[in-house]
Amino acid sequence: MISINLPSPAPEPQRRSPASAETRARANRRALIGSIVLGSIVVHALGLVIFAAWQVAVYFTRPEARFEMRKVVKIPAKTPEHKMNVAKHEAMAPKPVFNDKLVSTRPADFSLPPLPEIDLAQMLPLDPSELIADQVSGLAGSAGLGSGLGAGLSGGGGTGDGMSFFGVAAQGQRIVLLFDVSSSVVNQAAAVGVPLARIREETLKLIDGLKPAAQFSMIQFTQNYKPFSTELLPATEPNKQAARDWVANEWSESGTLAGRGVVTNPRGLVTVLEQAFAMRPDLVFLISDASFQWRAGEGGGITDIPYDELGKAIETLTKSLPQPAPIHLIGFAPDEEDAKEWRRILRRTGGELRELKGE
Repeated sequence: MISINLPSPAPEPQRRSPASAETRARANRRALIGSIVLGSIVVHALGLVIFAAWQVAVYFTRPEARFEMRKVVKIPAKTPEHKMNVAKHEAMAPKPVFNDKLVSTRPADFSLPPLPEIDLAQMLPLDPSELIADQVSGLAGSAGLGSGLGAGLSGGGGTGDGMSFFGVAAQGQRIVLLFDVSSSVVNQAAAVGVPLARIREETLKLIDGLKPAAQFSMIQFTQNYKPFSTELLPATEPNKQAARDWVANEWSESGTLAGRGVVTNPRGLVTVLEQAFAMRPDLVFLISDASFQWRAGEGGGITDIPYDELGKAIETLTKSLPQPAPIHLIGFAPDEEDAKEWRRILRRTGGELRELKGE
């Protein structure tokens, strides 16, 4: 009988329960966390060991303290005396002089323009006798100009620094002449024997006597006004000639202003003084009969300017200048009340009132 041994079947693998797998996973996580914590502790401990070793090494290798004193060199500042001595020395040193010049004897292809004509009389040295005469005239004062009308008129003319106009001695180099040519002034001037034509002659004498260092301008006015210029002009010969032409062509003796250049002015003398002081003069001559009017208010009539208003306006204008400018009033037979008020106003500016009255 033949027997056949068949292999026995393999045993079936045992299946793990779900509970044991979850327990193993938790154990793995705990092992991982423990490894991380342990590694962190090892790293920090190693860092602390290295830091401690570095501190110990620094402590033992620190150099010894050394104290040094360095000398600071300071250069003292130069004093003003030293600077002045240096400047004086440099000024005394001779400057280089170049004597070599290029000279050509061949005629050029162009010609230079002619030299301008120059008044040689203004460039000549002053005559000592003139200087002495000016000093004597200044010392004599207004008393040496004469007390009568005729002697007063002989004072026309000026030097640009010291001058006399209608018997009023004054000093200044920035001069403004204000002429009241209203009909009342024309009549008053004729009554005292000084017509406006004579005023024109004396004005031209004053302008002709100004030196080039002086500056001047003129304004004629009634209620309105007409300026010769809006700013002071040097007293050069061309400007003097322009003033002569203006007096010859624009001068009014009829009691009214007409023609080009007339400015409408309801405020009368107040505006004229504002225009004059805008030129920043140091001397003002005012020729009038000492009676002034304006148009008060919009559409108002012509009335006398209150002296309080005139005084305030002149005081304000005087304060606008670097130094007070004397105002000299040459009045043709003014009323006693007008003369009294004007003396009070002019005294504050350092000016005076010159009354011209008939014999």
